[in-house]
Amino acid sequence: MRTLIGAFIGVLCLAAPAFAETPAAIVEDVQGKVDGVEFMDYVAPGKIIKLGPKAGITLSYLKSCLRETITEGVVLVGAEQSTVQLGNVQRVKVPCDANAAQLSEREANQSAATTFRTMRNDVKGGAPSKLPTIYGTAPLIQAKGGSTLTIERTDGKEPTINVPLKNDIMVGGKFYDMTKTGKSLTPGGSYLATLGAKRFAFQVDASATASPTPIVGRLLRLE
Repeated sequence: MRTLIGAFIGVLCLAAPAFAETPAAIVEDVQGKVDGVEFMDYVAPGKIIKLGPKAGITLSYLKSCLRETITEGVVLVGAEQSTVQLGNVQRVKVPCDANAAQLSEREANQSAATTFRTMRNDVKGGAPSKLPTIYGTAPLIQAKGGSTLTIERTDGKEPTINVPLKNDIMVGGKFYDMTKTGKSLTPGGSYLATLGAKRFAFQVDASATASPTPIVGRLLRLE
């Protein structure tokens, strides 16, 4: 069996294309012996993951919104889904918005005043919103510990949330998970997140709930 797995790994290595190290998926869960990745790691296309006997991993793809539950075998991470040899994979499409999982350079450099003004004009003018959307009322925010995160509702109907991102509240040292704090946002609300000089406007889907939802559907990458 080891020889067979080794042969498969060799084939995958030859077949793996040379991608840039742009994250394709996030590791949502790890069970048992899994070589090369840990919980909440990002993985890029071309990454090979070996799962031990009875081991499992859950990958959530940022672009395709596919959530894969994989048991045993060898996994080759792709751009939108994995190739699995000698193991089993179950895929399900989950609600997510690829635009919410990545802070663009334009948004990073846009002033809070400009972002707020644009969003409020959209609301007053009745224009359809094109904001990145999350599908849970408690976002998972990638942010740098030691900074302060501010989340403001654009219509001012909720108190502003200010969170000093101390290391003891960060998941894996780089994520702030609002589900662990008792705080939540309002379905259908539009918000502005501020982290240092970075600004990111987003909205919560009108059907979002407080119940546990897949990570990829509520992920905001501010760092």
